[in-house]
Amino acid sequence: MNTKSVMIVGVGGQGTLLASRILGNMLIKKGYDVKMSEVHGMAQRGGSVVTYVRYGEKVYSPIIEEGMADVVISFEKLEGLRYVSYLNENATMILNSQVIEPMPVITGAMPYPENVEDTIKKYTDNLIEIDALSLAEKAGNSKAVNVVLMGVLASKMEFAKEEWLETIKETVPEKFLDINVKAFCEGFEAKEEK
Repeated sequence: MNTKSVMIVGVGGQGTLLASRILGNMLIKKGYDVKMSEVHGMAQRGGSVVTYVRYGEKVYSPIIEEGMADVVISFEKLEGLRYVSYLNENATMILNSQVIEPMPVITGAMPYPENVEDTIKKYTDNLIEIDALSLAEKAGNSKAVNVVLMGVLASKMEFAKEEWLETIKETVPEKFLDINVKAFCEGFEAKEEK
């Protein structure tokens, strides 16, 4: 099989690393060669965080170049816009509709971009927008946005829901398991925003 490339993008503290671990563990269990890499700026201060996950029969590098991503999962709108140029011509973007204002917007130095979705649609016909924050809150914890988005991704992949749930059980600490299973199921069954 051809190597597939998934980018998980967000801001520090949103749990991109856990999301990439769940995805990576699932792919390893299915027998793929998997390479992962995390790149971030001021992650603990709300800076941009990117995780690359590449999988296939044999993968030589975890790095994803512009125009090479098959899927970009964006935990926040502006991060989706920031990494839209990484989408390939047939790519899908899964976009959390949540807005987390970066420091330049908070201080008034810059406005938050308008019409983010319209700009993203210029790069892909496959935009899936989800209010992952509301679904995480419905599951019982606003911090479970990451696992909601993994549920959305899982619903678009060929692996069984039960296999994903088993992987979550193996990856997430037991004290957070119930919330994360609920969050995953919310994402898996979510209907995209219109």
